[in-house]
Amino acid sequence: MATTQTLPKNEDFTPMIWAVRLRLLRVALVAFGLIFLVGLYPLMNAWWPAGWRWSPNQTEYEQMIVGVYATLGICLIYASRNPLRHRSLIWFTVCSSLVHAGIMAMQVMNMPAEHGHLLGDVPALVLVAVVLGVLTPRGVSVDTAAYPRPS
Repeated sequence: MATTQTLPKNEDFTPMIWAVRLRLLRVALVAFGLIFLVGLYPLMNAWWPAGWRWSPNQTEYEQMIVGVYATLGICLIYASRNPLRHRSLIWFTVCSSLVHAGIMAMQVMNMPAEHGHLLGDVPALVLVAVVLGVLTPRGVSVDTAAYPRPS
């Protein structure tokens, strides 16, 4: 099903720039989706536990967080096919990443043994939020003709 896109009227961004940004957004969605899907568990358990895992280890928490982020990863990969149709998911990822990073940063400040998170998952979540937030076009709409209104 073909859709048309309405680009914002801004002389600073040509259609070519919007196309490049959309392509970069798709790449970022796939990259972050794959990291969430298959990279989080190894980061927490093998590659760098001090920056990604809380002490003492809580297996139930770790399984839950890996499950939630793996699900988000699958959704981000799917959203990469047509990011403009999935902007609410992208903005949820931006906002929830900032909230998650902020809460963890506050908790880490009171727990010196957990300061590794300030170099691990806290900046990683901020990076996800910044990259997706900068690349996601604002003021862009998908043609409503592709979504007929119910009669």
